[in-house]
Amino acid sequence: MLIGILCAVGAGLMWGLVFVVPLLLPDYPGVVLSMGRYIAFGVIALVPACVDRKQIAALTGADWRVAFKLALIGNLFYYAALASSIHLADAPLPTMLVGTLPVVISICSNWSPGHPSESVAWKKLLSILAIILSGLLLVNASELAHMDGQRSSSQYAAGCGVAMAAVAAWTWYPIMNARYMKANPHVRSSTWATAQGLASLPMAMFGLAAYGLFAAAAGSAFAFPLGPHPARFMGLMLLVGLFASWIGTLLWNHASQRLPTSLAGQLIVFETLFALLYAFILRGVFPPAQVLLGVALLCVGVIFGVRIFRHQVDQSNSSP
Repeated sequence: MLIGILCAVGAGLMWGLVFVVPLLLPDYPGVVLSMGRYIAFGVIALVPACVDRKQIAALTGADWRVAFKLALIGNLFYYAALASSIHLADAPLPTMLVGTLPVVISICSNWSPGHPSESVAWKKLLSILAIILSGLLLVNASELAHMDGQRSSSQYAAGCGVAMAAVAAWTWYPIMNARYMKANPHVRSSTWATAQGLASLPMAMFGLAAYGLFAAAAGSAFAFPLGPHPARFMGLMLLVGLFASWIGTLLWNHASQRLPTSLAGQLIVFETLFALLYAFILRGVFPPAQVLLGVALLCVGVIFGVRIFRHQVDQSNSSP
C-alpha cells in the first residue's frame, strides 16, 4: 500500500506539468497541444517497446482494444479538452473544475466498485471527501483572483463546459484502467504504459493531420504544424510526453494495482498540488495563507483516507 501511495504521489508530480504547458504556449490550440503531446508519448514508447517486445507481443487483441479506448478517452480527448478549456477561460476556472476529480472519482468508484472489498461506508468516505473538497475550494478560490478578466461570458461558459467534459473523461479513465490492471496482474505496469503510448501514436497523428486540413479550410492563421515557436513547442511536447505521459502512466499503473480505486482517486489531489507549485514558481511568488490552509486540508483529508482504507485492508486480511 505504501508503494502504491508513493507511486500515486509521483504520478501527481508528473501530471502537474500539463497545467503549465498551455500557459507557456498560449498561441497553440488545445487540439495541437494534445496531439503533439501524444505523438511524443507514442514515439518515446517505441524505445521501451523494443526492450519489452516479448511482453508487448503477448498482449491479445482484447488488450489492445482496451488500450486504444483508454488512450482515446483518457489521453487524447482529456488533454485536448483541458488545454482548450484553459485557452477559452484562462487557467484558474478550468483548474478549479478539474480539481474536483479526486472527489468525483472517489464517489463514482465507491458507487460501483470493481470488487466489494474496495468500497467503504459512505459515512466515512463522505466525511473525508468533505475535507478534501473544502481544501480544493480554498485553494481554487485564491486562484480565481488570477483570472485575467479578458474573456467574455460566453468564453467562460464554453470553457467550463469543455472542462466538465474533461472531468467526465478522466473520471472514466482511472476506474477502467484500475479494473484492467487488477483483472490482468500478469501485465506489467511498464508494459501497459508502453501499450497506451503505442495506441496513442496513430490516433494522435491522424488527429493532428485532420486538424491541419480543417484549419487550412477555415483559413486559420496558425502556422501548422509546429506553430510560431517550433523549438519551444517540440521541447515541451517531449517533456510532457516523457514525464507526464509515459512515466506518469507507469507510476499510476503501479498505484492502480495496489490501491482501492476510491483511495487512488483521492490521491489525485497531488496533481492539483504540484500544478499549484509549478504555477507559483512560474509567477515567482509565495502562496498566500488561504492556499496554504487549503493545502493543509487536502493533506489531512488524504491522511484520513489512507488510514480508513488501511484499517479496512487489515480487517480483510485478519478475517478467516
